[in-house]
Amino acid sequence: MIIDTHAHYDNGRYKSDRHELLKALPINGVEKIINIGCDLKTSKDSIKLAEAYPYVFATVGAHPHYVKGLNDDVVCELAKMCENKKVVGFGEIGLDFFHNFSPQETQRFWFKQLLELTAELNLPAIIHSRDANDEVFETISASSVRRGVIHAFSGDASLARDYVEMGFHIGIGGVITFKKADTLKEAVAAIPLEKILLETDCPYLSPEPHRGKRNESHYISYIAEVIADIKGETVESVCNITGENAKKLFEI
Repeated sequence: MIIDTHAHYDNGRYKSDRHELLKALPINGVEKIINIGCDLKTSKDSIKLAEAYPYVFATVGAHPHYVKGLNDDVVCELAKMCENKKVVGFGEIGLDFFHNFSPQETQRFWFKQLLELTAELNLPAIIHSRDANDEVFETISASSVRRGVIHAFSGDASLARDYVEMGFHIGIGGVITFKKADTLKEAVAAIPLEKILLETDCPYLSPEPHRGKRNESHYISYIAEVIADIKGETVESVCNITGENAKKLFEI
């Protein structure tokens, strides 16, 4: 049971073979995927993909890169889209102080607003955090949101434990297969397998040995192999347990 909890198959890098890839997912051992919305357009596109395939689900969100163009009307439209039965989460939302494509104060304002909306919608939150780990944690702590996933987790073992204690799952992707991923491996070792979700972030963050190339959901097996080694489990067990985690969190 492989469930990719974070994918972007609406991305232009799949333009030539998107539907061939999606149709082949079950053949390649991928039971379900969740396609993530980052703004109004990608949220709509994610829902279209989810409606076209029974094993694809969607989220609706406003990534910190794009909140500089956000307004109340767009937020209302995003909220309305969450009424669709194939929408299983809200996000990506969060802070990105690495690229700073949106001003930091604008990111802060909308992150707080969107967390409030997530709580009102009663959906799991998909959290983006880059170069802002402490502030993201503090902002979530001050909110009422207590379930979701910290996507592409980049913190240490202590932060991972704190998020798990708060009620969150930790999203682990291709980075854990990199040679210099010791801190992330320590974080995985520090938390229960029952609080880990597998994700690709495809087309980004391909695991070794495909690093630098377009990512695809069936590459999750490489991620599961590393986690299995850390946890002293079989790859099959890692996939099954994390798959059950995803089913419970997203109710799919």
